[in-house]
Amino acid sequence: MIDPVLLKTDAGLEVVRNSLKKRGEGEDAFDLLTGLVEKRRRLIVSSEDLQNKKNTFSKQIGQLQNTDRAKAEELKDEVRQIGQDLKNQKDQLSLVDEEYEKHMLAIPNILDADVPDGLDEQSNQIIFESAKPPGFSFAVKPHFEIAESLGLIDFEKGVKLSGSRFYVYNEQIAKLERKLTDFLLSAHEKKGYLERTVPFLVNDAAMYGTGQLPKFAGEYYKIESDALNLIPTAEVPLTNLYSDEILPSDKLPLYLTSATPCFRKEAGSAGKDTRGLIRVHQFHKVELVKFTAPEKSSEELEKLTSDAEDILKKFHLCYRKVLLCAGDTSFSSAKTYDLEVWLPGMQRWMEISSCSNFRDFQARRAKIRYKNSTTGKNEFVHTLNGSGVALGRLIAALLEYYQTADGQINWDQLYSMMN
Repeated sequence: MIDPVLLKTDAGLEVVRNSLKKRGEGEDAFDLLTGLVEKRRRLIVSSEDLQNKKNTFSKQIGQLQNTDRAKAEELKDEVRQIGQDLKNQKDQLSLVDEEYEKHMLAIPNILDADVPDGLDEQSNQIIFESAKPPGFSFAVKPHFEIAESLGLIDFEKGVKLSGSRFYVYNEQIAKLERKLTDFLLSAHEKKGYLERTVPFLVNDAAMYGTGQLPKFAGEYYKIESDALNLIPTAEVPLTNLYSDEILPSDKLPLYLTSATPCFRKEAGSAGKDTRGLIRVHQFHKVELVKFTAPEKSSEELEKLTSDAEDILKKFHLCYRKVLLCAGDTSFSSAKTYDLEVWLPGMQRWMEISSCSNFRDFQARRAKIRYKNSTTGKNEFVHTLNGSGVALGRLIAALLEYYQTADGQINWDQLYSMMN
C-alpha cells in the first residue's frame, strides 16, 4: 500500500499522479482516489464540528437546568437532532472509509525515479548482456523436443492427470531437479540466506500482504472450502512470516530462502508458450526474500540480482539483465530487474529470474516494522524478493545448452557445473 501521507499534500498527490500516469493507469484511478480523500476529509471535519456543537449545547443544558428550563429543553431537542445527524455522518464516513481502503489496496506502488518510461516490454532497458550466445555445429533442438525424444519429460501423462500445462518428470529430470534444488539452496546459504520450509497453502491475509489480493484474485488457485490459497511463489509465506511484527534493527538485513512448488493459473497468457516448461501451472522455484532498513534497499536490490546472476554464470548460460519499464513493472514493485537467458533451441530470450524492490509497499499491507535504533521509533521495513532461480526454466535452458550432436545430453558436463 502506498503511504497515505502522500495524499495530504499537493506535492505528494503529484507523486502519486505521475507514478500512475507513468504506469499507464490514466486519470480515472487518481480522480477516484482524490475524490474519496476529499469526501472523507469533509465528513471528518463535519463530524468534528457536530461533535463540538453537541458538547457545547450539552454544557449549556447543565447550566440552564436551574435558570431556564424551557431553554434547556429546547437545547435537548437540538442535541438529540445533532446526535442523529452525527450518527448519519459516521455511517457515511464508515462507508467512505471502506471504499477508500478498498481503492488504496488497488493503487500500485510508486515507481522509482530511474524506472524507464514505456507501457510494455519493448521499452525495457538492457543493462548488461553476457558473452554472445554459444555456437553449435548442429541444429539445436528446443528443450521440449529433446526431452520428449529421450523420454525425459512426459507431457502427455501430465495432461492425463491434470490437464494442459502440467507434466511429469521421469527419472533423470526428477533427479536433476532434486540436485539443482540442493545446489541452489547451498549456494545462497553461503551468501547469508537462511533456509525456511514454509506452507504451500496460505490464508487471504498473506496474499493481501504481498499484493496478490485483491487485484489479481483470478490468477491464483483457491480452496474455497478452507479459505486457503495455493502459493504462487514462496515470496508470499516468506514475507508474511513477520506480518504484524516489529523486527529489531540489529536483525536487519534479514535474508531468507525457500524451495517450494508454485501454482499459477496463467489466465492472462492463453495460447502463449503452450509447449514445454516455460509457462506452466505448477513448477518449483528457489525464492530469495530480504527485509532491510529503508536506506539500504536500493543497494540490497543490486546484491540480490547479483546473487541470482551468479547461478546463471555457474552454468555458463548466456543471459542479460533487463530493467523493466513502468508499464512492465509489477503492481507491488517500485523497481524490477529481469534476468533473461538465451535459449538456443527456441531462438529467444526467456525470463528466468525477476528481482524486485517493493520498498515499504508490502510492509504497510502486512504491517512489518522494525525498531529504528537512531530514532527509537517503529518504522516500516523495506522488502525485496527475487527468483534464485525458477527450476523448470533452468532445466529448459540446461537441456538446450548441454545437448549433443547425437541428440543426447552431456550429463557428466552438466553435473560437473554443480561441483
